[in-house]
Amino acid sequence: MSKETKWFEVADKESIAECIERLTNDGYQIAGRREEPLFEEIDGQPVPIKQIIMLKGIKES
Repeated sequence: MSKETKWFEVADKESIAECIERLTNDGYQIAGRREEPLFEEIDGQPVPIKQIIMLKGIKES
């Protein structure tokens, strides 16, 4: 029996705590976190512009 999982992205003007609160309000519990850099090409060079943070939620039974 597999558990339902969903990734929640931390919005631009949202703190990680607010995202965790949104995750738990939807009936999930936190199970992981991942971060990815977002790049923009400026003068032919990749330049990091922000970090994308995502939290993995597992549906509570």
